[in-house]
Amino acid sequence: MTPIPDTTAPRHSAGLGAAAALSVVLIWAAWLISTRHSIGGSLSAFDLSLLRYGIPAALLTPVWLRTGLWPKGVPKLPLVLMVLGSGAPFFQVVAFGMRSTPASAAGVLLPGLMPLATALIGVALLGERPDMMRKIGMTAIFAGGLLLLFANIGDGSLSWISYTVLPTGATLWAVYTHAFRRSGLSAFEGAALICVWSTILNLLFLPFVDVHLLSAPFSETGLQILTQGVLSGLVATLLYGTAVRSLGGTQAAAYTAVTPVAAAIGGRLILGEPLGMAAMAAALITGVGVLLSTGILSRRT
Repeated sequence: MTPIPDTTAPRHSAGLGAAAALSVVLIWAAWLISTRHSIGGSLSAFDLSLLRYGIPAALLTPVWLRTGLWPKGVPKLPLVLMVLGSGAPFFQVVAFGMRSTPASAAGVLLPGLMPLATALIGVALLGERPDMMRKIGMTAIFAGGLLLLFANIGDGSLSWISYTVLPTGATLWAVYTHAFRRSGLSAFEGAALICVWSTILNLLFLPFVDVHLLSAPFSETGLQILTQGVLSGLVATLLYGTAVRSLGGTQAAAYTAVTPVAAAIGGRLILGEPLGMAAMAAALITGVGVLLSTGILSRRT
């Protein structure tokens, strides 16, 4: 979801990377809608987290058994930041923010802001210098968020939680992306370690929370097993790593321009959420900003 300057040459075919990136965008949009649908239902955020990381951790057991929980030769700080930025802590932050945020707005405030958060971290901490096209894209992303804010002032549809918690989630994912780039791990290894460590964290909190997986209707748990555990937890994580390794972070991130618009349309069609002109305009502006902020349209020297 996050654009990062990438000087690493693609390792696989461009066609494979493009297919992986587009598939990830569609899964992320479905994940936003599914998570929003489940908030307030029979399953809690902790239940969803158990599915989101437990299923992939079990399926990828051979991978993390081979690498070990602390792989030799892999810097520990990037691994810790990867778990923090896309593991169980990230999920709980996003789930809390989604409680009061329609899918259309979440598409702008979460995946839409990820490129901006990534770029700001790169500039502030890593010495990166975005060109003019990226700066225009970052400005458009910020403008999309402001449009959404002004459109909802006074009508009570969004609260301060939406505008603080979801951008925090976007920042966590940006931290993960930078850390993954520097970890040297493959897509399978990164996914396996994030999921197994997140599952360990979830199990540590198990005695202190209520779990509803066995009492909830199967129609609800079955949907979340598919969207959280299989698609988002396993497939999207692997495809995201494949897209970054195949296309490079810049080109892979260009596909995320679709996510805010897809989430807005999906929220309207599937959840029946209202989709005003301001929300749609914010999603479109943010999507264009994401595209420009990747640098894919920048002039090459």
